[in-house]
Amino acid sequence: MGIEDILMADESLFQDINAFDPDYVPQNFNYRDTQMEAMAIAIRPAMRGGKPSNAVILGSPATGKTTSMRKVYELVEKNTEKVVCVYINCQLHTTRFGIFSQIHKKIFGHIPPETGIPFSRVYDKIMKSLQKDGKSLVVALDDVNYLIQSKNANKVFYDLLRAYEEYPGVRTSIFAIMSDLEFKYSFDKNVNTVFIPQEIVFPLYTYSEIEDILRDRVKAGFFPNVLPDNILEQAAMYTFENGDLRVGINLLKSCGNIAEADASREITQEHFDRAIESLVSVNVSETLKGLNDTEKDILKMIADNEGMYSAGELAEKYKEKTGSSYASFNRAIDKLEFVRLIDTKYTGKGVRGNSREIILRFNPDDYVI
Repeated sequence: MGIEDILMADESLFQDINAFDPDYVPQNFNYRDTQMEAMAIAIRPAMRGGKPSNAVILGSPATGKTTSMRKVYELVEKNTEKVVCVYINCQLHTTRFGIFSQIHKKIFGHIPPETGIPFSRVYDKIMKSLQKDGKSLVVALDDVNYLIQSKNANKVFYDLLRAYEEYPGVRTSIFAIMSDLEFKYSFDKNVNTVFIPQEIVFPLYTYSEIEDILRDRVKAGFFPNVLPDNILEQAAMYTFENGDLRVGINLLKSCGNIAEADASREITQEHFDRAIESLVSVNVSETLKGLNDTEKDILKMIADNEGMYSAGELAEKYKEKTGSSYASFNRAIDKLEFVRLIDTKYTGKGVRGNSREIILRFNPDDYVI
């Protein structure tokens, strides 16, 4: 089939291709009732005129944190007008003005001009509106680590949580969505005295849960009989091994696109294998882009010296080269293992019997670190 045929073909295997999008909120959202109940309990006081609680939504990527937050927000907004629920992606909005512009947009229906209006006026307008209407504000900051890295977290948290001091009666809370608790050491004491969150933990999905979730996406996204059960099972196992539900959802979409390009009426093993091959390359490239300078430097050392040094020896070399601490090195190693760029295994060959061998999970010659 030629390129023009692929682009213009009328038939599709997808009945709703949006079901495989990252921001798709499924009608059936299972296995997160406990976490959503904890979120609801934190917000419930605001629905009765009280102050909502702060919370940390903690879990690995693609464990349902964002979708759960959105689902709870939908229920809150359906049942009351006393609570303003604002969701902000901190990968996209990392400045103080950017964060409060999104809050302004939620309350007033539009963002303020980016030039010509000082932050103080935008802030004052938001808080006086909440004060006048007697509404509470619950702000979900997703991927809050990006806000921390931009050095704006302290000010944003302070502005939100201590607003009541200047605007009596204003009730605010923050739901900080993140993958680890390193943020605890990023705030100054003025923030820590008011941001005392409850922790709501999202565990990794089990294999059976992943299979059920992917099956629901298949029913929503493909026409009947497009994806055989054996391909679904392979997709579920690949997702489980990678520990990231988004990998499986992207894989299903890729399978469908490849099968359509072949003018096939169903997804075959060949389509699945080709989708895996392309997905692995994309995932490594995207993961590498998300590393900070320290993590990239350590990964380069691993790539240049794989098999030559244990983790302890590599830590010594890195400390000699940069002067960084062992704690910084170990955090980077843990991150690289968490995002599945490396594996580590204990060899028992160290002085204390706990030396770790570092193994790359990709060919460094195929990528730019």
